[in-house]
Amino acid sequence: MNINGIPRWPLVWITGAGTGIGRATALRLAEQGSDVVISGRRREILQQVADDARKAGYIGRILPLEMDVTQPGANQRALDWIEAQWRLPDLVVFNAGNHTPMTLDELSVETCRSLMDINFLAVMAGLEAVLPRMRKRGHGQVACVASLASYRGLPTAAAYGASKAALVNACEALAVELQGSGVQLQVVNPGFVRTPLTDQNPFDMPQLISPEEAAYQLVKGLGSRRFEIRFPSAFVRTLALLRMLPYGLYFKLIKRSTGF
Repeated sequence: MNINGIPRWPLVWITGAGTGIGRATALRLAEQGSDVVISGRRREILQQVADDARKAGYIGRILPLEMDVTQPGANQRALDWIEAQWRLPDLVVFNAGNHTPMTLDELSVETCRSLMDINFLAVMAGLEAVLPRMRKRGHGQVACVASLASYRGLPTAAAYGASKAALVNACEALAVELQGSGVQLQVVNPGFVRTPLTDQNPFDMPQLISPEEAAYQLVKGLGSRRFEIRFPSAFVRTLALLRMLPYGLYFKLIKRSTGF
């Protein structure tokens, strides 16, 4: 990913980077020479990521930034701080998110609202902050982490899947208008990745991968011109096939395979 010793993305900002995919992606990019601003709500966890990168002797620095993406104006303030300290990032990965399984018996508008706030509205606030600045500069790259759960409705994911589907739909709309601007917008649709969030799932997760494998696939996809970055490949093929099935067949198959 380096050209003549210069990283492809000299300065990166990743939200939700204290654990899981965000943490693994930050470390991978730092290993390749990028300076990476990592943000999250817990300063001590962010500092541990920075310490791990330093101990590993990575070329790039990890730079912690404590923030809560759901707070009004948080993304604008974070970007102002990054620009004041360094400059506008070359790459921004909006990765912060949450997952709360919700069965039919647990149906709650509060759960829906909470997940929509962080998985959709907070990302839109981030895009509101960064896209005008990148467009004015004339170049930049932004990736929004959604989920393969956005493809079709799955048991226990009525709130989570809907929030991610909303994000994908919004990014599709924005990507059309960004054509020719020099700014690339991508959506990342992972399958099941072993994180504290997926540990909450009350079922066996097919094709479960590690955060490090997810980060490898994510960074690889960032280097492409594809709008959608999706992985792992076997699970992608399964979900893509299910997306094409008529509702009657889909409902029967999912009920039989999940037991709900």
